[in-house]
Amino acid sequence: QVQLVESGGGLVQAGGSLRLSCAASRNIVTFNDMRWYRQAPGKQREWVAAITSGGSAHYADSMKGRFTISRDNAKNTVYLQIDSLKPEDTAVYYCNTYTGYDNYWGQGTQVTVSS
Repeated sequence: QVQLVESGGGLVQAGGSLRLSCAASRNIVTFNDMRWYRQAPGKQREWVAAITSGGSAHYADSMKGRFTISRDNAKNTVYLQIDSLKPEDTAVYYCNTYTGYDNYWGQGTQVTVSS
């Protein structure tokens, strides 16, 4: 069983920063691509960022340089740094991976940005 647990969300004022964490089980971060998605209330889930097992980062065009994905293999954790937060960033942020057998999702962590 693959387990993904997000943390680091919270309430922050516009212009602030957050670093979200996704702790994975069984060396998942080392051997698999990791992805972040987000889902705002009443909206469909959208892809935010991805990082390959080789460390190559990819971002959705709409993120406009404010998002940074990284990983720490020793901690089996992937991070999403969000800078210059805007109220439009308010959403539940989900960690995701695909092992070749199935997609796995964490429970999500809530990010709320006040204006």
